[in-house]
Amino acid sequence: MRSVRDTVQGRDGSRRGWLRGAPPPWWVRIMPVGLLLVVCIATLISPQPLDIGFLLGAIPPLAVLSYGPAATAVLGVVVVALQHARVFHLDHPGNTDLLTIGFVALLSVFVSYVRSHRDAQLDLERTVAEATQNAVVPPLPEKVGRVRCTGLYRAAQRGTLVGGDFFDVRESPQGVRVVMGDVQGHGLSAVATVASLLGAFREAVLDQPDLPSVAARLDRRLLVDSAEARRPELFATAALLEFSPDARTVRIIVCGSPPPVLLQDGKATEVHITPGTPLGLGLCPEDAYDEVTLPLLHGDRLFLASDGIWEGRNPDGTYYPLIDRLPGLVDDDPGTTTERVWVDLVHYCGTIGDDVTMLLLTPEPAMEPTGIK
Repeated sequence: MRSVRDTVQGRDGSRRGWLRGAPPPWWVRIMPVGLLLVVCIATLISPQPLDIGFLLGAIPPLAVLSYGPAATAVLGVVVVALQHARVFHLDHPGNTDLLTIGFVALLSVFVSYVRSHRDAQLDLERTVAEATQNAVVPPLPEKVGRVRCTGLYRAAQRGTLVGGDFFDVRESPQGVRVVMGDVQGHGLSAVATVASLLGAFREAVLDQPDLPSVAARLDRRLLVDSAEARRPELFATAALLEFSPDARTVRIIVCGSPPPVLLQDGKATEVHITPGTPLGLGLCPEDAYDEVTLPLLHGDRLFLASDGIWEGRNPDGTYYPLIDRLPGLVDDDPGTTTERVWVDLVHYCGTIGDDVTMLLLTPEPAMEPTGIK
């Protein structure tokens, strides 16, 4: 299964970018040596002495961007040594201030030492943070019961694996149960609420008889958390699904979130269901949820999308037409489908300011029993 963290962990360095903690690109790493070679070659092939020795002073600072103190020191020694190599004609008075370059080289070694130690500390902190966030929302298995699962997540806060959106798929005595939701806020401030809701869901999956009971458990969890945190405005929206053990039917309730989309026979259809109130408000009793039961055939898929997709807009303010575009983005590989939706969303909207989550569920219904002749 290609889930959100498959993408985040694999692309974290590229998504963070060089200036956000990722390793420097190749062209930055070769700049010090490249500049050194340019100066040497230019002075050797020029019939007249060139007054370009000052460029050597930029080599140690450039090395700081990519190399540790040892490599920076080596380049600094090479730069100083070139001042005394008569073949390059860089030691003439007025061409280069040797003392200045020597001081810059020593200062660069010190800066490189500090940067290397800070990078090591940041890498350690990032590793701990990723381990913690993966513990909150572990990767989905490729298949749960008779349901194949593929998820994709893009947190609004760069560099994080968990934000305000969440999803999980668990097997229960009643069948495979699924939750996808969106808590108030996004980024690291929402991680505690996400962890609390997922913990409540995983417990409710095992001992609650139906989806309204699961929703009630999540609602109560948020009410308790709101009281303890003195944040009465804390709430979340969610969609809950329950596949039968044979995966031939699915039950659905929604708590203030967009309904799932049924992909069937090359068409995308929004499931018609009356949404209940969001979780955490304590306004919807168990018997008030509208529960819809859908029959499933081989090849049917259910696509769940967060508000970040439904409410995405282009520069003109037009909402992203998910229902219209989704059929053309579907691929036999579920992971390719979610990636295509993400790329299409970014192309349509430009800037994405909210967490984006999608979950593609592919049930594999059991074959109907045939009579024995």
